[in-house]
Amino acid sequence: MATREFGRTVRLWRDRVSPEAAGLPSGGRRRAAGLRREELALLAGISVDYVTRLEQGRATNPSEQVVEALGRALRVSETERAHLFTVAGLVPPGRGTVPAYISPGIHRMLDRLTGTPVAVADASWTLLLANPLYTALMGEFHGNERNAIWRTFLGSGSRARYTPGDRRSLEAEQVAELRATASRYPADRRLARLIGELRANSDRFARLWDSEVMGGHQVAVKTVDHPMVGELTLNCDLLSVAGSDLRILVYTAEPGTPDAERLALLGVVGTQALA
Repeated sequence: MATREFGRTVRLWRDRVSPEAAGLPSGGRRRAAGLRREELALLAGISVDYVTRLEQGRATNPSEQVVEALGRALRVSETERAHLFTVAGLVPPGRGTVPAYISPGIHRMLDRLTGTPVAVADASWTLLLANPLYTALMGEFHGNERNAIWRTFLGSGSRARYTPGDRRSLEAEQVAELRATASRYPADRRLARLIGELRANSDRFARLWDSEVMGGHQVAVKTVDHPMVGELTLNCDLLSVAGSDLRILVYTAEPGTPDAERLALLGVVGTQALA
């Protein structure tokens, strides 16, 4: 049965990933060198109970999102990612879908940038991976909230503060980028569902979409209202990954400023609170 093979594969591959390789502390004495179920669940953004049921073959039909998240947490190669989808009973994502594979090099980059909030999103602005400081800064997102455009129009928004004019510009930029992504990946069903849900439930999104607004993401300075350390004004730079259509978000503070001090403080108290 495909589900049993999927659980067996996850269990075997969990053993080969050390906590250090996944950007986690080793946590003292361990019976095995690999990740604990709790650690895999944390990295993949799913419950420990669900990981247990998957590994034991008691959970059936894992979704594409779950398989993708587990593959990222297990740091699989492209060939292994395709195998993981196959043993889950799913068709591996093809060339016509929004790329979501994160290379080992990008994983290592996030591991090393411990003092800088960094996150990776796909071309539809769905959060794929974030380092602990980014999560401490912007919060944790689950389900639909992992998509920045969904959050803007239908969800909880973000900790970033916007003037009404900045908010309108952000909305226009996001819709324009999503339209461009849809033109590059017309066969992506998940992307089509996202656009359909946004058009059906947000009049503002529908008006912008139908107006064929044009634009693109600009280098920005953002003010973040953080519940623990207060207000931080940070540069938000967007980097593109050649050949993958991924976006890397990097937040930095001007050296020697109160914002830099608050960001350094967040690196201590924020990650402790998450733990």
